[in-house]
Amino acid sequence: MEKNRQLYIDNIRLFIIVMVVLQHIAVTYSGFGSWYYKEPGHIGAVQTVIFGFFQAFTQAYFMGVLFLIAGYFIPESYDKKGSGKFIKDRFFRLGIPTIIYMLIINPIILFGLMGYRTGRGGSLFDTYIDYITGFYFIEGSGPLWFAFALLIFSLIYALFRSFSTHNAKVSEKEFPAFPMILALILLIGVCAFLVRIVHPVGTSVMNMQLSYFPLYVIMFIVGIKSNRNDWFDKLYYAIGRPWLIWGMSLGFVLFFLLLISGGAVSGDLDLTPFNGGVTWQSAAYSLWESFVLVAMSIGLIALFKENSNDQDGLFKTMSRNAFSVYVFHPLIIVAVTRIFAPVGLIPIVKFAIIAIIGIPICFLITNFTIQRIPVLRKLFA
Repeated sequence: MEKNRQLYIDNIRLFIIVMVVLQHIAVTYSGFGSWYYKEPGHIGAVQTVIFGFFQAFTQAYFMGVLFLIAGYFIPESYDKKGSGKFIKDRFFRLGIPTIIYMLIINPIILFGLMGYRTGRGGSLFDTYIDYITGFYFIEGSGPLWFAFALLIFSLIYALFRSFSTHNAKVSEKEFPAFPMILALILLIGVCAFLVRIVHPVGTSVMNMQLSYFPLYVIMFIVGIKSNRNDWFDKLYYAIGRPWLIWGMSLGFVLFFLLLISGGAVSGDLDLTPFNGGVTWQSAAYSLWESFVLVAMSIGLIALFKENSNDQDGLFKTMSRNAFSVYVFHPLIIVAVTRIFAPVGLIPIVKFAIIAIIGIPICFLITNFTIQRIPVLRKLFA
């Protein structure tokens, strides 16, 4: 595939990373989810609904799309580099940034911006020594859990390829038909439901929420299959547009039906049954997430391929900084939100303001720092 035909994929990746930043800003002011800094306060029913839908809907698809795209590029990378160079490259591009985040960026946020202290003397040095010697850094990957998980997926793929002889393209296969897409939605939903019996939403292992990994693993595999069957090329706008509409409209309606069934109207909303266990709520929510993920994945690829398959100067610069922003945005966003903490505005308004100014700040800082240092530019390209 020619490089200029892949610009829409770069633009999708850029869009998703912007959504990642927005999601973390939303957590800051809603209190829903896990994040370094949550601004205390009561958000009320209306803001609860707005934040709740935005975060739930975004969570359903954005990281799954990143794993889909990552899987799409894996086969050709392996074909080009071979096993040894492929593994070395994966360690360099995924492993080293993760280590840097755990050992440098995460401590700066925790012990610098947030002012946390542990250790015998309570000093910054003692706190950092305890952080290392107590192996707390293993849980400190922040958003780089994605890179660590992708490294594991890549190593498993390399191992599989070393024993497999059937990896050539099968370009005669058409884009999957409607029944196959429904089967994929059902598969992801069932797998998520089963995993959440043991690992409910909100629990994590080494900073990875295993409750979402059925979505990520399966989409990563779908990405690999998409490469081998040229499914991205065969996904035309006429196919993807209805899925995008269904994902956004039906996803919206079904979310509120689930919310109402959980007692939102009576003001007695309990999310625990939705997070996991053998409950109909968990099963329904898992299927809802799966539907949104698959529908939005198909829809976004078709939409960007049709309408955003080029890059001007601004978007080219932003795309070049996308991974750097993904890595460094926690440091920047926590600093900005802490500075704005004394401002007395309602959470939804502060969210909008920080989104408008915070995202450009992230790209400006990485562009004029990371991109100006050759070693860092190579690491976080």
